[in-house]
Amino acid sequence: MSTSAGMRSLAITFPGGLKTNDYWRRHHPQMFGGAVEKRNVWAAPEAPRDEPDAFGAEMAKFLDDPFRGARERRVLLPKENALLLETRVATMALEAAKVARAEVDLILSCSLFPDVMGIGHATFLAGELGLTHSAAWNLETACSGAFAVFETACALVRAGQYRNVLGVVSCTYSRTIEEHDTMSWFSGDGAGAFVVSDVPAGEGLVASAMLHSAETCNAFVIDVTDDRARGKQVVRFRAEKSASKILRQVSEPYLRKTADLALRKAGLGISDINWLVVNTPTAWYAPFCARVLGFDPARTIDTFSRYANCGPALMPVNLYTAAAELPIRRGDLVLVHTVGSSSSSGSAIVRWGDVALGPPPAPPVEVL
Repeated sequence: MSTSAGMRSLAITFPGGLKTNDYWRRHHPQMFGGAVEKRNVWAAPEAPRDEPDAFGAEMAKFLDDPFRGARERRVLLPKENALLLETRVATMALEAAKVARAEVDLILSCSLFPDVMGIGHATFLAGELGLTHSAAWNLETACSGAFAVFETACALVRAGQYRNVLGVVSCTYSRTIEEHDTMSWFSGDGAGAFVVSDVPAGEGLVASAMLHSAETCNAFVIDVTDDRARGKQVVRFRAEKSASKILRQVSEPYLRKTADLALRKAGLGISDINWLVVNTPTAWYAPFCARVLGFDPARTIDTFSRYANCGPALMPVNLYTAAAELPIRRGDLVLVHTVGSSSSSGSAIVRWGDVALGPPPAPPVEVL
């Protein structure tokens, strides 16, 4: 039985389309102005506080910008879908890890949203990859999906149940959010994958803590509606009016609770941590987390202006970017935090090991 488990490789990929803020200025000029601004998902609080909390204070720095710090987001082109992204990034992760397909014992998949209704992609993905000796499970907890996949994979490897687990996550917000909805400004598509195996003692996942985020269950709504232009039913994702207020209220307690639990389990303090890597669903989420934890903002990573909120793909995207650009070194301690609505909030302490990175993300094929 192994005592340490962690990532052997990490890869990310994005679809070929790119939307900059100019896309909405050219195609949807009616979305700008005072009346519309009140319907912004991240609208200013109706009654600003004299002394805002940490979330409100960091958010306030972006309220003069209708895009709230978003600049670019990658989106699916017409011939692309989630399974294509997942197959590509899974192949990258296997090649980086130098793990043959026959050596994969289990694939864990999380797709927000899958190409088919009702079931996830795990078995489809196993077929596309030609895995012949692998189990295939779907594991869903929305934007914290990658965290759950990583935590589960490490537990199964530590238990000796499986040797090599391939985790694959994707996000395809662009086909589920109407582009005249301000949520589309803050949302992008992407995918990430990693191979989890046994690692040298002391490396990999040191400790973790995860809690449900039931308070956020009414923040966003998923509907199935008729798309008359395409003659089919489609999934539509939208925010309720209360979404911004709910997320402002719960983000700090979720972060504090899970980070404290994970640090306590590891027998560490925040001063022992070298890097803080969090999901970045907004431009202010990384500085907000650093502020709450009393952490140096220069030792965090923030990809929001490049990729916007790409849901469960954010954790691998930010970990990959941090490893490539900060850079995280072998032996460093990383505090990873994710949060999601109708999902979970999790924090993990990871001692970075010999993690092979896949190729850098390819540039966009088409600027829309």
